[in-house]
Amino acid sequence: MMPSGSKNSDRPAAQSGHSDLVSDPPMQAAPSPAGAAELSSARPYVVLHGHFYQPPREDPCLNRIQRQPSASPFHDWNERIWAECYRPNAFARVLDDQGRVVRIVNNYEFLSFNFGPTLLSWLEEHDIEVYQRILAGDRLSAERLEGHGNAIAQVYNHVILPLANERDKYTQIRWGIADFQHRFGRHPQGMWLAETAIDAATVTALVECGIRFVILAPSQAQRIRPLGQTEWIEVSQGQIDPRRPYRCFTPDREGYLDIFFFDGPISRDLGFGDIVYSTYSLAERIRSALRSDKEGEAYLINCATDGETFGHHKRGVERTLAYAFCEEFPRRGWQVGNYSHFLSQHPPTWEVQLKPVTAWSCAHGVGRWSRDCGCGAVGGWHQRWRQPLREALNWLRDQLAEIYETEARAYLRDPWLARDRYIEVILDRERCDAFLQEHQSHRLTAEDRVQVLRLLEMQRYSQLMFTSCGWFFEELSRPEGVQILRYAARAIQLAAAVADVNLEEEFLQRLSKAPSNLDLYRDGKGVYCALVRPSLISPQRLVAQHAMFSLFNGIPRSQGYVLDQVDQERLRIGGSTLAIGRVKLTFPTTREEHDLIYAMLHLGGWDFQCGVKPFAGRRLYEQIKVRLLAGSHSRVQMILTLQELFGPETFDLNTLNDEDRQQMMRWLTQDTLDRLGQLYRQTYLDNYGVLMAFRADGLPIPEELLAAAQITLNQRLLSSLRAMEMEEGKRDHLLELRAIVREAEQLGCQLRREEAARVLDRLLQRGMWHLAHAFEPETFGEQLYNLEEWLQLAADLRLPINLDRLQELYLTALERQIGPRCPAWPQEDCRDISAENLHRLLQVGQRIRVNVNAWLRHLHPQN
Repeated sequence: MMPSGSKNSDRPAAQSGHSDLVSDPPMQAAPSPAGAAELSSARPYVVLHGHFYQPPREDPCLNRIQRQPSASPFHDWNERIWAECYRPNAFARVLDDQGRVVRIVNNYEFLSFNFGPTLLSWLEEHDIEVYQRILAGDRLSAERLEGHGNAIAQVYNHVILPLANERDKYTQIRWGIADFQHRFGRHPQGMWLAETAIDAATVTALVECGIRFVILAPSQAQRIRPLGQTEWIEVSQGQIDPRRPYRCFTPDREGYLDIFFFDGPISRDLGFGDIVYSTYSLAERIRSALRSDKEGEAYLINCATDGETFGHHKRGVERTLAYAFCEEFPRRGWQVGNYSHFLSQHPPTWEVQLKPVTAWSCAHGVGRWSRDCGCGAVGGWHQRWRQPLREALNWLRDQLAEIYETEARAYLRDPWLARDRYIEVILDRERCDAFLQEHQSHRLTAEDRVQVLRLLEMQRYSQLMFTSCGWFFEELSRPEGVQILRYAARAIQLAAAVADVNLEEEFLQRLSKAPSNLDLYRDGKGVYCALVRPSLISPQRLVAQHAMFSLFNGIPRSQGYVLDQVDQERLRIGGSTLAIGRVKLTFPTTREEHDLIYAMLHLGGWDFQCGVKPFAGRRLYEQIKVRLLAGSHSRVQMILTLQELFGPETFDLNTLNDEDRQQMMRWLTQDTLDRLGQLYRQTYLDNYGVLMAFRADGLPIPEELLAAAQITLNQRLLSSLRAMEMEEGKRDHLLELRAIVREAEQLGCQLRREEAARVLDRLLQRGMWHLAHAFEPETFGEQLYNLEEWLQLAADLRLPINLDRLQELYLTALERQIGPRCPAWPQEDCRDISAENLHRLLQVGQRIRVNVNAWLRHLHPQN
């Protein structure tokens, strides 16, 4: 993250306030590199590195990301950036001059990269296919580059290591290494440091943990010298030559870390200029850095930028990379590789000494994450909140550490070793029992295990609360700042559970010293009370939420807890509903269990009242049910009895988080919408002749009648599409859909095309998936017919179909199914495929903008 107006920063990224980025102007070119005359004009070795990262956004209680309206039309910013960057780079298009897909490239096979571990966890859950393409990119690059894969590790949750205490510094590195090994199946040679922040203690920690190299900005170097010599060359103004690796020794000179300094000017042009929109411009910009000083020596051209530049900040530029990697760079004789491969062939011959404490996005060391240094200022706002926030969290960290060490010693042989190894459980909860058995000091009871897991989760949140994004921007109350405070609040909750201590009060006093730029919150305490404390979810609140959702047989989406319905009775009383039940609530991460009962009264509309209390035995539970049912003749009596039995504090719709409350509102209004839909449909049918008469005489249709027609036709459209989705073999639905389209055109009605497109998208993708992965010669003709008809229907309805997934599946079908069946075609017929069906399949490819000219030339030699 680059500070606005900083002359000494090297942040090379196009930026937006919705990842870890901000928008800044390009910077002046750095001075000429020191020692440039010694480098060569041998075959250039090109490395482009992408730092792919998003801050963790999951609600610490529900373990899911809440809807973020600013990411619209997507659910949240992870999902939006996935759609704009992570997936497009996994399936990057090489296009012909007519915009048709020639081939699909996995950019991760050629791009040096690191992914934040918490982001990879989200990707693994959200899109396993993209996740596997990322892993495959590393594996395939290793096959191409003598065992050296493109991926490098990252400190676990983007903590600024120079600001972390020694214990946290090592945990962050060890968790990052373990996460990498779990995913990529090898020990990482390199590691990306959050904001490239580094100091001498960080160098020592990296070396001791087995990291061989890191990537830094040119401005972080102080001086250099050839290995074995004594005279230093000053490079503190960013003039270090980035075309070679350097060796940085630990303070005791017992170990060393190799360092690559990215080319600052080219990297900044990638982030802030237009070169990445054109393969030729990108190649020419890299060519401008080549020098013909000395023959025979290989040298490196390397650039680094935020990975989100490629697709999110600069839309569509993943295609530039794909063509550059596969066509332009090889044509120019450049080798595309990665840092570890280059290092294996060209170990450092120069030594570097770093400045004391630096980062790539702050001209004041690491001030951006610890004080009001001026970096990131927007609209005259101050960042005086940064230092008090850091100090408050440091205090909380130390309190949590003391609690952890004191309490965990009763259960674990080595509490801090257990914390470092806890990443094994975070990555695979199935390993929990084996982990506890390995680290326990004696045989643990079920209650002991709950305590140990609470303690370890408390420590996990004490790590997450230092995620760097919380300090990066202009205001504490931004989502990034609120998120780290939510992690702190969850750690405080767990501390109270394990040690019966209340840390919140003093933590809030310390936060009150962090002034907000907004009068609405005043200070950090105000931010916490307004935006953090209401998000904390108790077991009782979760059960009340379940009770309200159960009215519509819905289950709130969550990975943070498991809820088992033991018993439930529901009674309809006039326009009201009374639900009484017992549930067992379990939190998998800590194995906490709660046995609770509830009584939920829905008085109609938005009026809910729900009471929750612990289960105290079957007899008392049955007595409560009898008491409630006895008062069911009167609404007032039911409310009074509920409050008497469960206490005056009840839960209502305001208990739900925004996303779940909005789902409830949709359910609550559905009956009304259904009744209105029936009225509109009847109005349309009763007045169909009148509508046609207005249209025939060229008169404007009254808007009330037009509204009835429009709503009715859209209902029919979606109903027919969904029926076709369920019964895709029946063609009657196609006739009905075309009739609806004609009717809408006659009356001038607007159809809801986006919703219809989603249904047709699913149908088309399902049909294409079968061709790619479940090819059946007997049904091939029928599948082709369906695809042809659905594509024609999309054209007739002018639906905005998403072609990307169809193109990917289509090319997979050609490669895996059609090619093997046609090894000698056109000299010999294809196996299981007629020439007619092959021609129809190629026409389908043309319709979804895939270049199939190579195949068509055999069918039509005259072309």
